[in-house]
Amino acid sequence: MVSKKLQNYLDSHHTHYVAISHSPAYTAQEIAARAHVPGHELAKTVILKIDGKLAMAVLPADYIIDLDLVKKSLKAKKVEFADEEEFKYTFPDCEIGAMPPFGNLYDIDTFVAKSLSDDESISFNAGNHKELIRIPYKEYEQLVHPRVIPFTRKMH
Repeated sequence: MVSKKLQNYLDSHHTHYVAISHSPAYTAQEIAARAHVPGHELAKTVILKIDGKLAMAVLPADYIIDLDLVKKSLKAKKVEFADEEEFKYTFPDCEIGAMPPFGNLYDIDTFVAKSLSDDESISFNAGNHKELIRIPYKEYEQLVHPRVIPFTRKMH
């Protein structure tokens, strides 16, 4: 079931979205394959701690985060991956690891990789490990107002 918080937000903003069901999957690459979505169009959500504050990084499934690039782009002193224990209560309506890329719904900053902003649509976890939502990227941008910064590199 799509996160109620996410579904209510999308519906209240009259967003045109498609829900895609797939068999349970836990890694971004696995999800992309099972849902038949290209890796560069599937957005994965990674929670970071930037100078001690939780933040959401949103990037294509076939990319990885370069922490030094995050630090440089944001002029931060310290950037690290957040531990699940540090953020699990921030997303009470979501399964761990399946948070939708809507930091604004959870009061945390959202940063998006430039490569995602170039795509026509964006697909992402719907709050669980069995469903994706696909919406036009421009609508996503209008709903979330993420900061687009360079912080990724392509997987080898």
